Amino acid sequence: MAIFHFSLSSTAMFVLFLIFIAFLGYCLYVKYTHMKYDHIPGPPRDNFLLGHSPTFLRIMKKGDLVHDKFLEWAETYGPAYRIHVLHYVLVFVTCPEATKEILMSPKYPKDKFLCNSLFNLFGQRFLGTGLVTARDHDHWYKQRRIMDPAFSSLYLRGLMGTFNERAEKLMIKLTDVADNKTETSMLKLVNFVTLDVIAKVAFGVDLDQQKNKSLFPKAIETCLKGMVYSIRDTFFQFNPKNRPFIREVRDACRLLRTTGAQWIHDRKVAIQNGDDVPKDILTQIIKTAGKEESMTTEDEEVMLDNFVTFFIAGQETTANQLAFCIMELGRHPDILEKVKKEVDDVIGMKQEISYDDLGQLVYLSQVLKETLRIYATAPGTSRDVLEDIVIDGIHIPGGFTCAFMSYVTGRMEKFFKDPLKFDPDRFHPDAPKPYYCYFPFALGPRSCLGQNFAQMEAKVVMAKLLQRFDFTLVPGQTFDLQDTGTLRPKSGVMCSVRHRKS
Repeated sequence: MAIFHFSLSSTAMFVLFLIFIAFLGYCLYVKYTHMKYDHIPGPPRDNFLLGHSPTFLRIMKKGDLVHDKFLEWAETYGPAYRIHVLHYVLVFVTCPEATKEILMSPKYPKDKFLCNSLFNLFGQRFLGTGLVTARDHDHWYKQRRIMDPAFSSLYLRGLMGTFNERAEKLMIKLTDVADNKTETSMLKLVNFVTLDVIAKVAFGVDLDQQKNKSLFPKAIETCLKGMVYSIRDTFFQFNPKNRPFIREVRDACRLLRTTGAQWIHDRKVAIQNGDDVPKDILTQIIKTAGKEESMTTEDEEVMLDNFVTFFIAGQETTANQLAFCIMELGRHPDILEKVKKEVDDVIGMKQEISYDDLGQLVYLSQVLKETLRIYATAPGTSRDVLEDIVIDGIHIPGGFTCAFMSYVTGRMEKFFKDPLKFDPDRFHPDAPKPYYCYFPFALGPRSCLGQNFAQMEAKVVMAKLLQRFDFTLVPGQTFDLQDTGTLRPKSGVMCSVRHRKS
């Protein structure tokens, strides 16, 4: 028995010794990365191993915005500064030349850490290897090429009827609000309409969120919140207090993917039966898989990856842009009157807004662009840089991640005079175009496929709203931002709404 006890103790001690050696080796590797990149300016680390991660967690716990810290550091440390989290090195770049070089080239892959974090959330598959998270260029290009027809200008013209129809449902709801003289959250209402639009236009499904309260908005919000914690808090899932929330995130992911599987199945059956089906995103997703000689389980999962990607991306950021736009117009009556006059001149009393009408709403376009400058709802993007590179005169060894934050560059005085002033004339057709410092939809080959779709939808909704209603912000609310992966107005943009007088 004593011999057995001695043997067991020796085994345990040997295992502990191996763990210690592995930990020591990891610490040496972290020290090596510090030495390799510490010539780059940057804030002091909070912790040898955790790097700057504790700063992010303190900001999140206070309900503040981590992107404001990135802005502060950019103004303090210059156009290229580094931060550390464990052995990962991120270089935040505001240099337009480097932004152009890296984002416009296909040779810099998407950020491996981020894509792996979005592949699944706490063990439940989330975005997988869909269009946004595919790192392999050939895999991404194949998906993008097949999706392109669903976003062509010809196809988008054909969506005007649906954009009008869904926006009308919002107008009916706003009529009730105005008649009853109640206050309402504009963020909540525009969330409903953008979810209706993406469900109908992309997947051929009638949700009618204004009448039927579905679980989707909550599921999307939960997934995005889980995404933020999984990326910024290395040990989040190991804290027992977080288990109930982690279960919620997994359930939300399953809801979205189960729904997608059912909608895909129904469309496949319609195609097999020879029914007329729209050339929408859902049909394109099925066509992507149809290019394969035989369907594998992974092919089926990639179809669901793209379903979840488009379902979330097509709803969340557009709703937030609309809410921020309403918020800023409510704060600037002079701009509100100017954009109303343009809508009156172009649209008049028409109920159906045409594709050609959108092209004449020039000032409204400027308002929407200026909204995204100050409130980049998708605040940034990142790329892995595997080879040595020189950024703003600093030689940086390969093997790091480059982060580009449109939120940060959009709020810097060096790029935009008086950056916190809401001034749509910055985007006047004759004004100089921002040089690689304004990219709310990213840039280059991996830029957002749905940006024209999103801006058409935003224009239709805003034009109808401005045509028919006056709105004022409810006093006392904050204008703070909430970080849920995307940025949204924390207050919900509470408004009093009333009918416009003819």
